[in-house]
Amino acid sequence: MSFNANHIVDEGALHLTSVFSKTGDHAVLDHVGDQDEEVLVALGYKQEFKRDFSLLSTFSVSFSVLGLLPSIASTLGYNLAYSGPAGSVWGWVVAGILIQFVALSMAELCSSMPTAGGLYYASAVLAPQGWGPLCSWITGWSNFLGQVTGPCSVNYVLSSMILTAVEIANSDYTAKIYHVYLLFLALLIVEGLLTMNSTKFIGYLNKVGTVVNMAVIIFFVIWLPVGSINQPKFNSNDYVWTGIVNGTEWPSGFAFMMGFLSVIWTMAGYDAPFHLSEECSNANIASPRAIVMTAQLGLYLGWAIILVIAYTVKNIPDVVDGQYGQPMGSLCLQVLGPKAGLALFSLNIIAQFFVGIGCTVASSRVTFAYSRDGALPGSRWLKKVNRVTRTPVNAVWFVLAFGAILGLLMFASPIAIGAVFSIGAIAQYIAFIFPVALKLFVVGDRFRPGPWNLGRFSKPIGAVAVAWVALIVPVLCFPAVKGSDLNRLTMNYTCLIYGGVMSLSLLWYAVDARRWFKGPKINVQHLIHKGVPEGQDMKVDQQEEMFKEKSG
Repeated sequence: MSFNANHIVDEGALHLTSVFSKTGDHAVLDHVGDQDEEVLVALGYKQEFKRDFSLLSTFSVSFSVLGLLPSIASTLGYNLAYSGPAGSVWGWVVAGILIQFVALSMAELCSSMPTAGGLYYASAVLAPQGWGPLCSWITGWSNFLGQVTGPCSVNYVLSSMILTAVEIANSDYTAKIYHVYLLFLALLIVEGLLTMNSTKFIGYLNKVGTVVNMAVIIFFVIWLPVGSINQPKFNSNDYVWTGIVNGTEWPSGFAFMMGFLSVIWTMAGYDAPFHLSEECSNANIASPRAIVMTAQLGLYLGWAIILVIAYTVKNIPDVVDGQYGQPMGSLCLQVLGPKAGLALFSLNIIAQFFVGIGCTVASSRVTFAYSRDGALPGSRWLKKVNRVTRTPVNAVWFVLAFGAILGLLMFASPIAIGAVFSIGAIAQYIAFIFPVALKLFVVGDRFRPGPWNLGRFSKPIGAVAVAWVALIVPVLCFPAVKGSDLNRLTMNYTCLIYGGVMSLSLLWYAVDARRWFKGPKINVQHLIHKGVPEGQDMKVDQQEEMFKEKSG
């Protein structure tokens, strides 16, 4: 569907909640554009990317970021160690269902505001009068921090997995920390070379990644139980469904909630369609659908993986603290034996590589969006779109360089680099829920639902989402031990790292940024103001006539 040139875009008629609702302006489209461009212009931004993503390719990116089996493998040491098989099984059900409320609320926001800035833009628009810049600053920096830790955490685990596979195949080799880091750097470079290409190429690459991830999941849920060398092959139902093994020094109920980290970190990639909405056709419908599809599929397939693990794992300490320091590798060896175990573990490594690609794409789009509005240091360089690929190549290499620096934490201790997982989960979910809370408690009926919306269920679903995140964020900051067992190697550094970065960003805002940062920076070429007394309104067709008179 195309629109005529030189006409005023009415965000109300398009069912959008736009930054223009606070300025009293309307954007003017001075050329023939399609519906997607019309929607983006109504939100205050000009079209800069090619819209080569479809519902399927957008979903492919988010499902690749989710990377169910590799992501569960990356955090397997948390849920099994904290609460055992039963804690893992029920934890996935409880946390996975509550996460659906967050995903549904986010999808509704995406349909009303389909921009690359996503949650950050939503917070600016939904905040109380005068508070928009601060709310968008907090949301943006939290989302940015959560996104840029993704390539680091994923590739750290991938590097560890590859070297674990080498150790399994060659008993004479012992991986050193600097080996892990050098391979980690090489993986970042390879992913950068792949993700700096065109949207069409990236879409194709992530479709391949989705097929690989689905195939590996199918192999895993069939091969692990069928090929088990143990007798009996399976654990008892009583052990799987009621055997909560408290591996912490906290009460069992609290340990159960601490095990939610695996679920939350794994299920933190469904926001990718929001950030890719400026590259997606029919974005205000396709992007929210992709968000919900990703969250739903993650819930069901993830639970299937957890059930298989719970029924086949025999020695939890050997998996969590095994000789290779890689829980998934130890699990495969324990259940399948050396050769078959190494083969299945290698398939998981391939799937993990595509997770890294998806994370790099999503984090680079978040970086571009915030730089476009001047919210990050070096924004002038980061916001540039490459003329050849029509993608934010500078932002791609920035997030990978940031990941390389963050990866130096592996030289401090396993706990220090492990904090990156908690930081990613907490930072993401605080950013996810901030605009939902504003919509629920501040905006009220002034929010304009998009074509994909929750109707009368919007407020109760949003309330559950806010309550869930408010409960779980403090829990994820606790260490597994306390008292005399708590030292620099067992401490949970999530509060220090996340709180430190956010405190510095707020200090920067208070000292300097509040003077020049005003939230989303409108970059459409033509605007027209209402130009009527306060309390009155002028219909869009009247404004259009006025624009024609001025431009005529």
